Amino acid sequence: MAKQSAITNQREQEILREIRLAGGSCRIGFLAARLAVSDETIRRNIKSLEASALVKKVHGGVSLVGLVSVVEPPFQSRMDKNAEAKKQLAARVADMIENGNSLFMDIGSSTAYVAQALQNHTDLYVVTNSIAVAHMLTARNNNRVFLAGGELRSHDGGAFGQDAINFIKRFNVQYAIMSVGAISAKAGFMLHDIQEADISCEAIRRAQVSIVVADSSKFGLRAPIAMQTPEDIDILVTDAEPDAAICAMLDKYEISLSVKES
Repeated sequence: MAKQSAITNQREQEILREIRLAGGSCRIGFLAARLAVSDETIRRNIKSLEASALVKKVHGGVSLVGLVSVVEPPFQSRMDKNAEAKKQLAARVADMIENGNSLFMDIGSSTAYVAQALQNHTDLYVVTNSIAVAHMLTARNNNRVFLAGGELRSHDGGAFGQDAINFIKRFNVQYAIMSVGAISAKAGFMLHDIQEADISCEAIRRAQVSIVVADSSKFGLRAPIAMQTPEDIDILVTDAEPDAAICAMLDKYEISLSVKES
């Protein structure tokens, strides 16, 4: 009898394709959603692929054998942290977006959940510097997706630098949807990376409405880089009422608060 092919069925081929498009690694739940099957079905196929030495299981997901992923553990760790809250916030943001809207989406984990929540929308016009966001929304429901160029960072699959900024300058969108690393009453919205801040500031200038998506674990924290002056943010979508000091900051700058209770 001839030796069985390493890829034994169509679904396994689809799984390998999705993992490659995701940058070399992704979560089981992501694959199940993309292929419209159960997590258990994906696990059975992954077991077969692992036996053929084509993939390997990692914490919470799977990665291709012999391929360095552009989605390194730091990004996956952020995706896993407060995942349920982020999914609820993402659904709230998706409710704000109508079919045919134009939007910029950054590389944050909360933003990635928003992209996932938008997968049933149609005719979206999406500008992003995130390979994860682009992958989730490309070739779906007549969407148009524009991915900023430049070198992709190894730990999160994001494109940064002057080329990416110049690319974003060519667009004017209805919404900019962004994650943040910290929110404080004194400093406003903050990030840990200056390149992320540069991209966010440019996206805000190119958007009619700027939305920050952040779960309540970010309240009261500090990060080294201010994303933008608070008055340039229009809406904060979160899962719990901030303390009085942060609420006062939001009121001062006329930032609408949308609370999605967990």
